[in-house]
Amino acid sequence: MADMTVEEAMEKYGPSELTRDDLLVVDDPNYASENVAIVTGGGAGIGRATALAFAANGLTAVATDRDEAGLAETRSMAADLDLPGRVETVVADLTDDADLERIVEAAADLGSVRYLINNAGLQTVAPIESFPIEKYDLMHDVMQRAPLVLAKHCFPQFRDNDDGRGVVANMCSVHGHIVTRDKVAYNTTKFGLRGLTQSIAAEGEGAIRAFTVSTAYVKTALVAKQLPDTADRRDMTVDEVVEKVMLERTRVKEMMEPYEVANLFVMGCSHHSRHLDGGDMTHEGGMSLTY
Repeated sequence: MADMTVEEAMEKYGPSELTRDDLLVVDDPNYASENVAIVTGGGAGIGRATALAFAANGLTAVATDRDEAGLAETRSMAADLDLPGRVETVVADLTDDADLERIVEAAADLGSVRYLINNAGLQTVAPIESFPIEKYDLMHDVMQRAPLVLAKHCFPQFRDNDDGRGVVANMCSVHGHIVTRDKVAYNTTKFGLRGLTQSIAAEGEGAIRAFTVSTAYVKTALVAKQLPDTADRRDMTVDEVVEKVMLERTRVKEMMEPYEVANLFVMGCSHHSRHLDGGDMTHEGGMSLTY
């Protein structure tokens, strides 16, 4: 019953064009070009917006992705926006341990590694009895294992900073608090990511902070491109899926923009959020907190 093509869904529910004014800029002495923020999934969506947001705050953002063309577009956008910081890129596969180590080494060559933003993600929708286990393994490797391995490599970098400090920020989801059917791998990895985050905070002992960001649905290509298929499976129109499935339980009846999520990472990593350690920045329109 889907009444839109993927292209039409992208046009209506994909991200809007990002401008420099969309990006939050905060006063933080560590937001400077000699300091580096690693951002995974930096070739599109939230990851791209986050790399640009950190560059807007004067940092050196290292965007990593396996999508070389997407990374090139992220660099081009940074140049077009004339940001005070810079965006560097590393093509890498988050399922490859050698690549994970190489990402951190490349970032360390550019300055002092202070921030790690584990954003990369993917989705598979299927009931448990037919869920493809190879997809579960891939999602676990990208969204839970890679953040752990990257944090492991970043810990020594953080401790080598003048003040011995650093921040790990992990992209969680409302599905790290409540679950949706047919998303067993996504639900499981996001719940696990909160446990990883709290473990990092416990071992960081206040010097290395960690936090998660949990949103409801965000206007990314990943979400928009799934809408026609979801509409077919549920025998709905695309608009009905958005209104009656995705936004039915939220109090804010619109999806977030990628740059709005990026701005949460900017604030959460800054000294203004120094008491955010092991906790979650829940910005999901009231979906899990109200009824």
